[in-house]
Amino acid sequence: MADVLVWVMQRRVVLADRAERLRKELAEIDAEVARLEAAEVVIGQFIETERSGQADDPAVAEELERVTTPGAGGMLLVPHREPGMDESALPADYQAIMKIVAAASEPAPAKDVSVQLGRGTQPRQVEPVRDKLRRLADRGWLHRTPAGRFTALPRSSV
Repeated sequence: MADVLVWVMQRRVVLADRAERLRKELAEIDAEVARLEAAEVVIGQFIETERSGQADDPAVAEELERVTTPGAGGMLLVPHREPGMDESALPADYQAIMKIVAAASEPAPAKDVSVQLGRGTQPRQVEPVRDKLRRLADRGWLHRTPAGRFTALPRSSV
């Protein structure tokens, strides 16, 4: 019976390591998708400008060079929180997560946030939310407890 317990524990460790690797890979894929979406927007704007005949206008050309879309060219979708920044600096889906966590009376687990977002409780529905919560915590927007739950930071902590 002890052999079975050892096997179960070893298997759990192996699967936990694999899950962590897959989470990292998923985060990298999400970042690449965001960069490609941003590139698609910028290229679409450029093509539309060329079609309308405005591409030769120096002011338009200068504006096209200045266009920066979050997620493009290494820009962060979720910026590091700095003094004076509020949630309006975040993309809409992250703002929704911030509101849910701020309204919670106790540290919020990812599953509860996922449910409140209307996404469900299955791992495929919760894990993207957990990744966003971690990203917010890593960049100073939320606090992550040792138990893996999330709380809003006091406004004066930034």
